[in-house]
Amino acid sequence: MAETFTRRRAICILAAAAGLPLSPSAGLAARTTEPIVWKGQALGAPAKLILNHDDPVLARQLVNRVIVEVSRLEAIFSLHRSDSVLAELNRVGAIAAPPSDMITLLERSRAIWEVSGGVFDPTIQPLWALYAQHFSSADADPAGPKNDALRATLSLVGFDGVRFNRDRVAFARSHMALSFNGIAQGYITDSIVQTLRDAGVTSSLVSMGESRAIGAASDGRPWRIGLAEMEAGETPDTVIDIIDKAVSTSSSSGFHFDRSGRFGHILDPIHGCVPERYRRMSVIAPDATTADALSTAFSLMEPARIRHFLEGRPDIAVDMVAASGEHVRIG
Repeated sequence: MAETFTRRRAICILAAAAGLPLSPSAGLAARTTEPIVWKGQALGAPAKLILNHDDPVLARQLVNRVIVEVSRLEAIFSLHRSDSVLAELNRVGAIAAPPSDMITLLERSRAIWEVSGGVFDPTIQPLWALYAQHFSSADADPAGPKNDALRATLSLVGFDGVRFNRDRVAFARSHMALSFNGIAQGYITDSIVQTLRDAGVTSSLVSMGESRAIGAASDGRPWRIGLAEMEAGETPDTVIDIIDKAVSTSSSSGFHFDRSGRFGHILDPIHGCVPERYRRMSVIAPDATTADALSTAFSLMEPARIRHFLEGRPDIAVDMVAASGEHVRIG
């Protein structure tokens, strides 16, 4: 099944300010240059780049560099592409001389796995495959996979079973598999932000499945991000302002394994169940990799545990809608 359905994003970008001229506060004289806007895909999710630059030619060159970078990272992290590095790892169980980006993302994944108590776990892929296979059957039990099948599959889940260094990545157990769908789009977003910053860009909104702002919008005001349960055609239930921040949203509403909508795609890697505590879980953080991973982890946590997690982390905030419809802001 296409990786588009493994985890639904729910961010709607409100870029009304994007067409305004560059702000004099950026250290340049006011211009009437229109922003360069690129739309595409990153790991199966809609991607968008709004780039404010005083030189349209250089801006378009930067967009071309962005497209090349997205393609390069997809060739590493895509589950959908049979020729990706990740696909080879899942197929063979080990790879030699892994790309440095994979090692970096594995290190980031391990850090979030540890601090989240294991609820963020990229080795969730066998569990996802179990649910997908179960409900693809014409006579699928509406109660979900049998307990025996769940227990057997959960024995393959656990990030402590991923052994890696700069020379090799290998699974400790046969039939393990990784999915970076809970973190890779954030990582790609951060990579593009770094590319643009290195080129001197001071005003841009990058959304490669997750959103991150470079500076303010072209008029000096914050970028406006609409948060919604579903991505396409949704009216945001909340609008937030960001400058030099990232936003990620997780919602199970975008995809369910079963027709009744009981089993969403955000799976608990510890118990194998499908808790749906929230209609929408949005995380605002300094970088998109962190926001992406935490929006997944927090989707599986009770509010009290989220509050405890965020104690002493004033740089991270949560905006969520509970299953009851209650809107909650933490941080």
